[in-house]
Amino acid sequence: MLMLKLLVIPGFLLLISLAGKRWGPSVAGWLSGLPVVVGPILFFLAIEQGEVFAAQSATAALSAMFAMIAFCVTYAQIAQRAGWPWALMVSLLVWATAAVVLSLIPPSLVFSVIAAALALLAAPYLFPSVQPIVSGPTPKSDKLLLRMIAGALLTLAVTLLASTVGERWSGLLAVFPVLGSVMAVFSQQTRGPAFTAALLRATATGMYSFAAFCLVLALALPGMGLSAFALGVAVSVGMLGVTKRLLAKPVNLPADAGRTAIKR
Repeated sequence: MLMLKLLVIPGFLLLISLAGKRWGPSVAGWLSGLPVVVGPILFFLAIEQGEVFAAQSATAALSAMFAMIAFCVTYAQIAQRAGWPWALMVSLLVWATAAVVLSLIPPSLVFSVIAAALALLAAPYLFPSVQPIVSGPTPKSDKLLLRMIAGALLTLAVTLLASTVGERWSGLLAVFPVLGSVMAVFSQQTRGPAFTAALLRATATGMYSFAAFCLVLALALPGMGLSAFALGVAVSVGMLGVTKRLLAKPVNLPADAGRTAIKR
């Protein structure tokens, strides 16, 4: 389990970084919608705590989509006006506030579906309208090794905590923005705030896949056992293909938005 935590997320961060270089922030963010963090967490919760516990955690994780998208929108907006420390601090505070509020609401799959659906449908209208410049010289250093180390450490911390706080907070913490934090900070540092906003916007689009995975587990785990994870992955990948078409929608953008600079 420890090796999985230390290898899966850094490896996926490497894949996303390479995709961002090759195809731009929209494809990189879209790929991050895959449940590479919540999947392993829920899988090991099912093994250690039982399928019913993991199903309840998946229900909570589905509602936590609201907090995750709030994080992405907040970071993207603040990054246009301030450096990454402020953007990260405020967006994590927004995530934590939303997670606490969600934890106080009685658990319900219907509520979780509604919360996730509202967040996913509202997200496209809440991100800043910016056009990243994806051509031109590649940054001298995109800090890939630091991204991978940060991703491993964050994943380790979140998964260790998630297994000790009950099914409700286990599900909420499984959706802690591990990938989002690492990708946003390093993208803002190396590619600028416009690139970061486009990446986070695509992340929100890709999270339809994430939501589908959590919904399948919440419904199927008690009856199917661990085989529900195979079904969840299949549905998640299928949903990722469906949402790919959403990335092609044009957006009216300021002519100079892609040249927004940040102070180092």
